[in-house]
Amino acid sequence: MKKTINWGIVGLGKIANKFAQDIRLVKGARLHAVASRTLGKAQAFGEQYQATHVFGSYEELVSCPDLDVVYIATPHVFHCENSLLFLKSKIPVLCEKPLAMNAKEVKTMINCAKENDTYLMQAIWTRFFPLMEKSMELIEKGEIGAIKSINADFGFHANWNPDDRLLDKKLGGGAILDVGIYPIFITYLLLGKPNSIIVETTLNELGVDETSSIIFKYEDGVMANLFCSLNAHTEVEATIYGKKGKLKLHGRFHHPKTISYGDYYSGITTLNDNYKGNGYQYEIEAVGQDLLNHKKENKLLTHQFSLELTEILDEVLKIAGIEYQQDQI
Repeated sequence: MKKTINWGIVGLGKIANKFAQDIRLVKGARLHAVASRTLGKAQAFGEQYQATHVFGSYEELVSCPDLDVVYIATPHVFHCENSLLFLKSKIPVLCEKPLAMNAKEVKTMINCAKENDTYLMQAIWTRFFPLMEKSMELIEKGEIGAIKSINADFGFHANWNPDDRLLDKKLGGGAILDVGIYPIFITYLLLGKPNSIIVETTLNELGVDETSSIIFKYEDGVMANLFCSLNAHTEVEATIYGKKGKLKLHGRFHHPKTISYGDYYSGITTLNDNYKGNGYQYEIEAVGQDLLNHKKENKLLTHQFSLELTEILDEVLKIAGIEYQQDQI
């Protein structure tokens, strides 16, 4: 059985650099090929991370020999198009979050993966961290009792350059899709789809959402209070309040290094994980194991999970009055 997974990377920006660094931490994984729309950029990236092959177009990467899987790290609006390019050639895909711009695109990607019997997973790295797994275990064991409320936030000061993808609506810019997805993800992971949603959003002069407060309401009075912003630096924490106690994923909760939990009226236990690298190694390992075991989707981030998460994002954006070009197709 083949034990080394040959990775390709599509789109060579900031996240791709961190991902390439962490491939080195995973036994049985290697950076095999990289592709950019600019050959010079691909060559520089490939030299920095010792990639065997470099390409000046994504189409050329499709024909790369011995390629096992590609990581799509392009701007949001290209995720569907770029993923389909490889899925149609039966090349497994790990695509950055959000998986696509809307549920319609996600369905197209899932259908293509199934039609071509090819692996597809959304790269929500948060799901695979050891302390996230531990948190799920503690909650499922009833350590804090039934969940009654969740508070989660993700805000930072963005670079207010009109040319930055975060502010470019044509590239899927905005706080909700870029960072709001994390508070929404953990809430959906723990509570499922909400019964109702309330959203208050501030748009900037470019028509991009810069700050949003979101409330998810469930049965029996359970609620989640979520916040995301491109102009406010927040703690980036998630606190799950249960009937017996609470569990906190300390900042930055989307790649947790510290959690604390316990009863409201007794001691609190704190766990730390000073992992190496950036933290992408855990999803890299997960995808590698899936491929070695001939899986077509990951059991923790299934196709259905990604579709329903996207449907929630669609609803939040709709309530906020935000529409992208892809929603008009």
